[in-house]
Amino acid sequence: MLRIDNIKTEPGASKDALRKRAAAILRVNEGELDDFRVLRRSIDARDGVCFVWSVAASVKNETAALKRCKSRNVSRCAPSVYALPEPVAAPETRPVVVGAGPAGLFCALVLAKCGAKPILLERGKRVEERRRDVEAFWRGGALDAQSNVQFGEGGAGAFSDGKLNTGTKDPRHGWILERFVEYGAPEDILIDAKPHVGTDKLYVVLQNLRRELLSLGADVRFGHRLAGIETDGGAVSALRVASPTGEYALQARQVALALGHSARDTFELLHALGVPMAPKPFAVGVRIEHKQSAIDAAQYKEAAGNPALPPASYKLAYHTKGGRGVFSFCVCPGGQVVAGASEDGRVVTNGMSEFARDRENINGGLLVSVAPEDFGGAENDPLAGVTFQRRLEEAAYRAGGGGYAAPAQLVGDFLAGKASSGAGGVSPSYRPSVKWGDLRECLPGFVCDALAEALPELDKKLRGYAASDAVLTAVESRSSSPVRIVRDEAYQSALRGLYPCGEGAGYAGGIMSAAADGMCVAEAILRYPLR
Repeated sequence: MLRIDNIKTEPGASKDALRKRAAAILRVNEGELDDFRVLRRSIDARDGVCFVWSVAASVKNETAALKRCKSRNVSRCAPSVYALPEPVAAPETRPVVVGAGPAGLFCALVLAKCGAKPILLERGKRVEERRRDVEAFWRGGALDAQSNVQFGEGGAGAFSDGKLNTGTKDPRHGWILERFVEYGAPEDILIDAKPHVGTDKLYVVLQNLRRELLSLGADVRFGHRLAGIETDGGAVSALRVASPTGEYALQARQVALALGHSARDTFELLHALGVPMAPKPFAVGVRIEHKQSAIDAAQYKEAAGNPALPPASYKLAYHTKGGRGVFSFCVCPGGQVVAGASEDGRVVTNGMSEFARDRENINGGLLVSVAPEDFGGAENDPLAGVTFQRRLEEAAYRAGGGGYAAPAQLVGDFLAGKASSGAGGVSPSYRPSVKWGDLRECLPGFVCDALAEALPELDKKLRGYAASDAVLTAVESRSSSPVRIVRDEAYQSALRGLYPCGEGAGYAGGIMSAAADGMCVAEAILRYPLR
């Protein structure tokens, strides 16, 4: 089979046109192409707008075809395919997975498919109940500290854009995407360069993934929170678990710790146990919100509005004169800014899109890199980043006036150094509400200075990005974990039998990388004799 890369077509071109282009590149008749398939699809808007494709096809005498076409865009197709580890007999002491975010779910799935029948503990609720709790909170109801945007089945990624792109190549990624499709995601994620599922489709995928785990003998327990770890000779011997009916002991020898970036009480528990941890750089800032039509016009120019084109996105970065990074993060075309609080009296923002991406606004994180030296004189405290996050979130809560309203400011007013009193052309989408004012009341001076320097420069890269009526909503503080739970090459902590994984442990940055890391931990657990 041959792979043909960099085939360009106009928006809306048919698959027949794509096949015709591929045949022309190979210098064969269309009828000579067998097993024709699309491998990848992306959009190039740098000079006009076109789709860019990679396809694969079989032809007779491929060696001759390669010589004849003389194109560096043609090569032999040798896809790497992920193979599950060898099956095992279910152990007497079942492996335990803590956390049902992407890392935990895919760790549990690999273990279950290999016969290990894991126990999956999730402090939050099933996604059906969780969605009701989150919607009630966004309408102005009470915050449920165990069922919110951060905690519950699917983890923080369940209320996001559902992006499944990653910058690394790993055969596990193809397997993960195939499972998403098997459980209800659109098939286009298998070929899109920047695949996304959307919160509404993730809702379906998560339920079907849970059903698969149960059918394979996994024990899935919602409302069960890790409350303690018992040890024997430097190794895990049991877990203490808080459940709706009280605390109980769970015998455990292998524990995949997929705790998520907001499990602050668990970080504190591990630190008290002496589990090696370190503070980690991350980023904080705001959500910036524009009209989707304005970004479409800036990116697609005269092609804006073509029904074959998806809502435009962007990826921007700038380094300040002081060397600090400022960058876009988790951009949600046609989406909304959401309330992501998980602790009382603290405001957190995030972004979310449904699959259609058909809302009026586009939003994205506009973040400033922070390092342990920014955390306030506690560089060697593993939890200093958590303390730093909480200070920002408490300040945002005060600036919002309580009730989880978020402080907001227009870009023009922010750059002019004056408080905002209301919206311009962009209506903020954050619920329950925003309070207009000056974000310098809740953000550190160095963060505001970096944002003020970066905005005009980023506007040069994307026209209209620093539009005066664009909305800044604070505070975006949960971009990634503020800690790293140290592990060795076998994925184990110094506390043997404990396997930190995923975004919360400091080893991933998104749904795909977290899921793949969870799979790696499952493979590591399966390599050792299960007792």
